[in-house]
Amino acid sequence: MSRELLVVQRARKSFQTGKTKPLENRIQQLKSLLLFITERRSDITDAVKRDLGKSALGTELFETLGLEGEINLAIEKLAEWAAPRPVEKSLLTISDEVYIQPEPLGVVLIIGTWNYPWALTLQPLVGAIAAGNAAVIKPSEVSSHSAKVMEELLPQYLDKDLYPVVTGGVLETQELLKQRFDHIFYTGSSGVGKLVMAAAAPHLTPVTLELGGKSPCYIDKNCDIPVACRRITWGKFVNCGQTCIAPDFILCEPSIQSRVVEEIKKCIKEFYTDNPETFEDYGRIINQQHFKRLMALMEGSTVAVGGTSDESQCYIAPTVLKDVTGESKVMKEEIFGPLLPIITVSGVDEAIQFMNEREKALVIYVFSHDNKLIKRVIAETSSGALLANDCLVHYTVSALPFGGVGNSGMGCYHGRHSFDQLSHLRSCLIKQLKMEGVNSMRYPPHTAKKLGWARFFLVKRVNVSRLRRLALLATLAGVAAFVVQVKELKCPSSVPRAVKGFALISAVFYVTRL
Repeated sequence: MSRELLVVQRARKSFQTGKTKPLENRIQQLKSLLLFITERRSDITDAVKRDLGKSALGTELFETLGLEGEINLAIEKLAEWAAPRPVEKSLLTISDEVYIQPEPLGVVLIIGTWNYPWALTLQPLVGAIAAGNAAVIKPSEVSSHSAKVMEELLPQYLDKDLYPVVTGGVLETQELLKQRFDHIFYTGSSGVGKLVMAAAAPHLTPVTLELGGKSPCYIDKNCDIPVACRRITWGKFVNCGQTCIAPDFILCEPSIQSRVVEEIKKCIKEFYTDNPETFEDYGRIINQQHFKRLMALMEGSTVAVGGTSDESQCYIAPTVLKDVTGESKVMKEEIFGPLLPIITVSGVDEAIQFMNEREKALVIYVFSHDNKLIKRVIAETSSGALLANDCLVHYTVSALPFGGVGNSGMGCYHGRHSFDQLSHLRSCLIKQLKMEGVNSMRYPPHTAKKLGWARFFLVKRVNVSRLRRLALLATLAGVAAFVVQVKELKCPSSVPRAVKGFALISAVFYVTRL
């Protein structure tokens, strides 16, 4: 037996004991995960520094703070998320229990990625734990130092049978994918995402694919260009451009291209100084393979800003490219690095056409004062998300589902969406062994009369909530009438009080209709 098979078997056996079902046990594991992040912060920041050249403050800002927020949210809201969810009733189910019951899926495989090796690996784990699953965690071997720390330290805090960490490269991942899981959560490239989906197919295992793609950024010529460029510069070059939702390229009119270049140049200097290579908050390309890929992408384009590099340090300066077209080499794949091409278009019409001719992006960015223009881009394009007048920050909103569409992924997570994504939302209907007269309409022999009754019960839409309010109103009216009648018997002169009682009932009726 392979190591991977034994790990999965042990996780499933542990899950089948039922110990993940009690909410208090899930909360305890979530608290232990939070303790791991807070107690091992220095180990985490040191690993990320060695993997990506990221500063300690940068790691806390972009890796662990969001994790802490997600864990605290899950702890606070878990009882609400896991509770039965009543649904609208029909005439046939008006006296029955009808609800949705979230239940654990089983054993989840989480395949992390290297660009944010902690946030993008452990955030899905938060959802898996909250939903009551076991989870096998496979960190990316590319961010090797983070993977090693995760393997060595995480089992000291979490149940090591329910939440094992499996390290290794392609062979180990392939062996894991041969096993049967109840859900696979993968973050990475579209190419590998297709392989994951193919591996899941023989077991009919559902998948969540958090992929990427080329996220466009349209700048309206009438917007506040300095502010727009400031936010784009931050969103593009944070983590050395190695962010799945970074703006991949800019679309703007030729009349503002030079100004956009100059404003971005100013912002690069402000954020990273005249020499980003020596600046602590500007990281490095993950390895030489990606360094060479990025350098090759610049071929055929004109460097407007930056362009310097050092292969020995895996360093590429923040770079802006101009004279780029849709056929340029840099436009043939997701950049995933500190290269920002600018493509000129005649206006929003051509920008929308350019977006729609390509694969659906993980996010579309629009910078404009014109709300109608923004709403038009929303209406006439499709992407995982749309963010107007800023970059990246939609990722921080736990109430928004984060995920792609088409080539940029499937499924979503964050907050309650993580819980629902990794739960089975089970339909529950509990009927009584009564009212057999009503049920007889479905039994043979079938007649026109039975069909008529069936049509009434099954097709006719009845607002059951309103019926309840009317029933309550009738009850209140009956009680009020009884009280008035008793007072009339005792004191015939109290007729005006009856009028007041009628007015009160009328007010109640008005309220119940709201």
